[in-house]
Amino acid sequence: MRIAVIDDERPARSELRHQLLKLLPGAVIEEGESGARALEMAGEAEYDLFFLDINLGDINGTVLVNALKKMQPEMKIIFVTAYSEYAVKAFELGVEDYIMKPFDQKRLRKMLKKCGFGDDETRNGREQTGQNVPNRNLREGMKRIAINTEGKTIFAEIHDIVYIETYNRGCMIHLSEGEYYEGRSIGEFEKRLRDAGFFRSQKSYLINLDKVKELFLWRNNSFALKMEGYEKNILPVGREKIKLLRQLLEG
Repeated sequence: MRIAVIDDERPARSELRHQLLKLLPGAVIEEGESGARALEMAGEAEYDLFFLDINLGDINGTVLVNALKKMQPEMKIIFVTAYSEYAVKAFELGVEDYIMKPFDQKRLRKMLKKCGFGDDETRNGREQTGQNVPNRNLREGMKRIAINTEGKTIFAEIHDIVYIETYNRGCMIHLSEGEYYEGRSIGEFEKRLRDAGFFRSQKSYLINLDKVKELFLWRNNSFALKMEGYEKNILPVGREKIKLLRQLLEG
């Protein structure tokens, strides 16, 4: 699990980090001190939870919400505030929840449970790597997936999907034979296909691990992939993803 804590006051960031690690001891928590930094962080890595102080020095947290949602639609945003009157504003803007300063651990636990990261989540192993790890042993359950495209529904075999990438406001699904556009977000596909051997190699790409043909060093000491049947396409790999990806490919 990856968490961002954005607050222009260092003591507040440190205290929230401390409280969160008590509840989610394996989480990766990164800090930012401004609205500008919040946008940079959301553009550099994917986050499960994004704690956003409303009264930042440069950009008000309420102004940042829409931009952050567009950048990472699946990310859950939590307002952090010292003023209870912002509670209504939080729900008007559609954020997941809000927490008050000073932080109360019982309230934090309730908030995490609401966001789907309760006690069971703490035990299930996701926090050990900071990633949403695909289970490659659960492939027998789902055989096909429906792709709604151009007024019709295509039923594609899961094993025929090579990779999925973000495209316009939806995704382009690349099959062994053919490509189809679907209006759903890549986050939705990730949830459905994680237990079928798929992995989010970068914020814009969801790959079928069985279809990876080549992993190679690319520009600026980063890594990239070539997929079976799409060798001319280069798929970048997020720097924070490479270690786990290697483990999955070698396993």
